[in-house]
Amino acid sequence: MKLALFDLDHTLIPFDSGMAWTRFLVARGILAADAESVYLGYCKQYVAGTLDIRELHQVSVAPLARFGVAVLRQWATEFEAEMAPHVPQAMRALVRAHQDAGHLCAIVTATTWLIAEPFGRLFGVADVVATRSLVVNDSLDGTIEGDPCFGEHKLMHVKGFLAARGLSLEALERSWFYSDSISDLPLLSAVSDPVAVCPDARLRALALRAGWSIVERGPSRELVDPSASS
Repeated sequence: MKLALFDLDHTLIPFDSGMAWTRFLVARGILAADAESVYLGYCKQYVAGTLDIRELHQVSVAPLARFGVAVLRQWATEFEAEMAPHVPQAMRALVRAHQDAGHLCAIVTATTWLIAEPFGRLFGVADVVATRSLVVNDSLDGTIEGDPCFGEHKLMHVKGFLAARGLSLEALERSWFYSDSISDLPLLSAVSDPVAVCPDARLRALALRAGWSIVERGPSRELVDPSASS
């Protein structure tokens, strides 16, 4: 069995999905006009390495608590349609190449499931490992269920995803993880084929030292399996 994992923001897509979702909701009058600037502040914390992801989740999700999950899913469907033109064809082709080779594929992201699942559908990836929100009385309360799918916990989420299928990273014949961020170092270090996609400065430097693949937008099909074996 071979596995291909894909980070979402700035890897499969060249933008921040949370910001796109925030703008989508602001444009519809669902969130206040200053929501975009508030979210941008958290993005700056992420870049600086000081982000409290639970706080970001609370701030992003809590304002939606007054709406039922069914309403949120409908908005997510509309969001998916709006995002479709912005999905890079080169990255679609990369995912498809792994799928055509018979690899188990999953998107693994710190983004909340409500935002991530529409992109899973756009890329044709059924398995999306994302941060989950607690649902109370058919509403999201802004609290993360368990651990966020971020940093070292992203690796734990992947291990759980595989264990549910009777698999483990150690037993896989080969595994890829595509990411842009140093925050994904635990999972990048755990796969056989880490790939830095348009990496941030720290990840680029580390990848160069470690001899990892570094690609800009649109990795070539050869990265999928140089041996041409599925």
